Amino acid sequence: MSTAFLIAANTWTVFGIVMGVVAVVLAVLYFMGKKMQKKQAEAQEQIDSSKQVASILVIDKKKLKPKDSGLPEVALSQLPWYAKGQKLPIVKAKIGPQIMSLMCDAEVFEIIPVKKECKVALSGIYIAELKAVRGGKVPEKPAKVGALKRIRNNLMAKIKKAEAPKKKK
Repeated sequence: MSTAFLIAANTWTVFGIVMGVVAVVLAVLYFMGKKMQKKQAEAQEQIDSSKQVASILVIDKKKLKPKDSGLPEVALSQLPWYAKGQKLPIVKAKIGPQIMSLMCDAEVFEIIPVKKECKVALSGIYIAELKAVRGGKVPEKPAKVGALKRIRNNLMAKIKKAEAPKKKK
C-alpha cells in the first residue's frame, strides 16, 4: 500500500469519528432542549395559576447574583444549580408596610419604573407582569439597538467630541 492511501484513509477515519461525536452532541442537546422546554412550560403554567394583583412601591431595581440579592433562603435553595451563578433581575419593593426583594421577569424588569407605585401580577416572590403605573401609563419596552448601530453611534459621538472646538481659558 502506498503512503498516500494510508494518509487518506486515516484522514477519513478521523473525519468520521469527529462527525460521529458532533452527531451525538447534537442529539443530546436536542433531547435536553425538549426536556427543558417542557419544564419551562410547566413552570409558566404554575406561575399563571397563582398570580395575584398587588400594589407595590418600587424602591430599587438591579441585576444581582442570588446570594447578594436578599432573597429568602427557601427561594435560594430551590434555584437550579445553573441559576446560582447568574445575575437575576431583582426589584426591591415596599408591599404594604413590608420591604421585600422580589425576582422579576426580564421583560418586566426593563420597563418597571423606579420610585413609582405600580400594580403588578405577583406569583409568590416573582413579578410576572406589570399591570399599571400610578400617575402615568405603562412604559413601553425600549427598542433594541443592534450591535452595528450601537458601534456607529459610539463612533459618531467620538467624532463629534473630537471635532468640537476646544474652549480657551
